[in-house]
Amino acid sequence: MKRLLAIYIMCATVIPLFAHLQGVVLDDQGEPLVGANVYWAGTNEGTATDEQGMFEIELVRETKQLVTSYLGYHNDTTLITNRDLIKIVLVSADELDEVVITRRKQDVLRSRFSAFDIQTVSKDQICHMACCNLSESFETNASVDVAYSDAATGMQQIRMLGLSGTYVQLLGENCPSAHGILQPYGLEFVPGTWIESVQISKGTSSVLNGYEAITGQINVEYLKPQKQNPIDLNVFFNTDLDAPIDLTGGWDIPIPKDPMLGNLSTGILAHYENCLFKTDDNKDGFIDMPLYHNLNLANRWFYKNDDYSLVFLVRGLYDDRWGGRREELKPYPIDLTTGRVDGFMKHGILLNEESNMSLGIVTAASYHNQHNTYGSRLWNAEQVNAYMNAIFQNTWEGGDILGGGVDNDHQLSAGFSINYDKFWEEATVAAANWNREEVTPGIFAEYTYKIADMFSMVAGVRADWSSRYGFFFTPRLNVRYAPFEWWTLRASVGLGYRSPNLVADNSQFMPSNRQWDINFTKPAQEKSLNTGLTTTFDIPLGNRTLQLSAEYYFTNFMDGVLVDLDRDRYAVSFCNMKDIPNARSYSHNAQIEANIEVLDGWTWSAAFRYTDVRQTSWNANAGEYQLRPKALQNQFKAVLSTSYQTPKKTWQFDVTAQFNGRGRMYDGFVIPDGNKQYTTQGKDIYHKWYPQLMAQITKKFKHNVSLYLGAENMTNFTQDNPVFGDYIEQGKIDPTSDTFDASTTWAPITGWKVYIGLNWYLDRPDND
Repeated sequence: MKRLLAIYIMCATVIPLFAHLQGVVLDDQGEPLVGANVYWAGTNEGTATDEQGMFEIELVRETKQLVTSYLGYHNDTTLITNRDLIKIVLVSADELDEVVITRRKQDVLRSRFSAFDIQTVSKDQICHMACCNLSESFETNASVDVAYSDAATGMQQIRMLGLSGTYVQLLGENCPSAHGILQPYGLEFVPGTWIESVQISKGTSSVLNGYEAITGQINVEYLKPQKQNPIDLNVFFNTDLDAPIDLTGGWDIPIPKDPMLGNLSTGILAHYENCLFKTDDNKDGFIDMPLYHNLNLANRWFYKNDDYSLVFLVRGLYDDRWGGRREELKPYPIDLTTGRVDGFMKHGILLNEESNMSLGIVTAASYHNQHNTYGSRLWNAEQVNAYMNAIFQNTWEGGDILGGGVDNDHQLSAGFSINYDKFWEEATVAAANWNREEVTPGIFAEYTYKIADMFSMVAGVRADWSSRYGFFFTPRLNVRYAPFEWWTLRASVGLGYRSPNLVADNSQFMPSNRQWDINFTKPAQEKSLNTGLTTTFDIPLGNRTLQLSAEYYFTNFMDGVLVDLDRDRYAVSFCNMKDIPNARSYSHNAQIEANIEVLDGWTWSAAFRYTDVRQTSWNANAGEYQLRPKALQNQFKAVLSTSYQTPKKTWQFDVTAQFNGRGRMYDGFVIPDGNKQYTTQGKDIYHKWYPQLMAQITKKFKHNVSLYLGAENMTNFTQDNPVFGDYIEQGKIDPTSDTFDASTTWAPITGWKVYIGLNWYLDRPDND
């Protein structure tokens, strides 16, 4: 702990802060309006409100008149005399005989103006299903897959663009939140009720946040103390006797009303969860889901005066899980204990209001400790991480282009960062020295060019040096072009890098008797090229809008570690790509999606994604390495969701259907007797596709009380044999056999689950 405190005191990072005006747009019922247009009168400088109705717009010299418009509402023009947070209320244009026609706000927003391909998932969308943690919030999202990593630990992992979540950069308010050992399972430890919104950015992202985004970024925005309710309580209970309790609250700290003193707020985020009910539905002797305790506490502060803002958050986590086989005859205990302390601090300084010049400094630090037992295997680890990022930003106007009355704007961001990691690891899967240390300083610059709302380009470059891997260079380019208001095109290309953490990245193989065959002394730094192309159509249909989008991404690895399950049925083989002649690893990912509000309050969305992930692996039939479909990778996913909210918003009904595609099993896999969940294609074995259905009903009462009832996996589809191995007796798996393996999970391991929950909150005074 002393190491952590010393490092945290020495560290610091950055929030960009320009001469901006912030505010919120509400309807005449006090509900936020999402996607409202906010712009300066007589200029091309504008923006749109987010899922909370919030907006941020740069100040201009030409005018102080701010115009706000939204379909179905009267326009509003506001005179801006200072930079205080403002509230704008739009009055409905559809009032007739005291009947008001209201439109439902969007729960998932695809950015219209950003050069990056960003989807914002609102808190309302997260609440469509019971989301105890962030990983579960993607159950209704086609872009991100969520699945159990194995059949023993109950840990969940995500995939994006067909690749493991280890290739996604996980951020908390644009600070590293799950880095190193925690990265594969970091989303498990973010309670769903703490989340204000989630931004999913596919493909190459900004170099300002680092070089690690290979398939994209997931950034979590936590509840803000200056906007939180004073008290918000959520309790939940399901048929597995899982019982999480969440309590959050935010308060303004009274200080004298002096512009020099500014505004101060603080907030508390608390989560406790336990599950003490053993289940073994398939009677194989292993507990289907581990029993556990989880305690998660966070405190954050927000301060802002005229030219300076400060955000501070500190969090403590304790998680204890135990499962496996506990019988006296050949026991196989699973015991996972995790302790963690982390936090970040962000400073924003406005240097010059006239030139929109600012400086942001961000610092973050964490200490992670875990003790894991998988039968006779051990994985104990500690990690200290410290991070600092400093960003200088400036914008300037380019003036009229060729006298056409179209303005163009420029922005330059530049700075430096440093990341420090120290690992102490003990893993009994191989005789290796797992301890390591890495320091990575870097410099970066990013240039943004924008022509009104029609064209924008972001070109960035980083130069970093790693004490383990030396110098590397990260160029990235994102372009957006909107030839019409209803049609947007985006293209992206760029490099991504990552330092592998061999045990953490492959911990799903710990609960098995597979041997670890490591064919290198040091894993290669992972390097990939990601290219993407997206198009979005906003098609007016009467007073509705149908949004159609299509995207294609190609991720090609130039170097890294190949994980081969085909080489040996009783082992997992690790090789560096450069050590196998002509080795390749890549992912093709294509997706189409449609969203529409068909009637007031009734929305539909449909998406289909095709994924082709291939890597060089051993083919026993051919007796050589070949480029093959990656084992245990679904080839497609389809999602169909509908949601209806009654006019007075007292009832809400949500239904989501998933269709998950087939995937190739590893060489040497033997179909269990009588199992019909597999099929053959040539000499390869594939698991079949499977459906899932989930639904939730929410009733809102007076006095800010909501009751919700739902069900998951209503199709009751489960993997028949999630744990493989020889048998001690009828149906009882022998964990000491060479064939024992709980790591090849491709479908749910538990069936139909029903839950009920209650939410109550106390209104924030300034919301009245």
